[in-house]
Amino acid sequence: MNASMLSYILLSWLLLSVQAQYCGVREIIRYTRRLLGDSSVSCPCRQTAVSSCSCLPIPERGHELACFVDGTKHLMENNESSNPVITRLYLTFQALLDRNLCISLAHSDQCQYETKGNVKEFLQKILTTYQEIDK
Repeated sequence: MNASMLSYILLSWLLLSVQAQYCGVREIIRYTRRLLGDSSVSCPCRQTAVSSCSCLPIPERGHELACFVDGTKHLMENNESSNPVITRLYLTFQALLDRNLCISLAHSDQCQYETKGNVKEFLQKILTTYQEIDK
């Protein structure tokens, strides 16, 4: 194996390991804080009532990304006025899940949860999950 081949292999490995570490932490924290400060995304969670703002999954450990994808997709589809911040969060979570980019979060394709919460509780779960990664 010549030196250029070895350097190519090392560079490829380095790029893959850096890519696997990408979780979009600061971006997601910033967007989530912006949404939490926006009163229009906060509505009550009524599991029995049919409402445009139904309950969102509060994920079990190991299912965060899948639940964050499901929850933000639900917000996108059920928000009367399309919110570009919610869309950006959804696309980021979907990319992280599809490409296994964030090794800090276990990769389960299925959202599993024991409880549901309103939009504020869901966003708070996103925020605390990513703040833990940022430590």
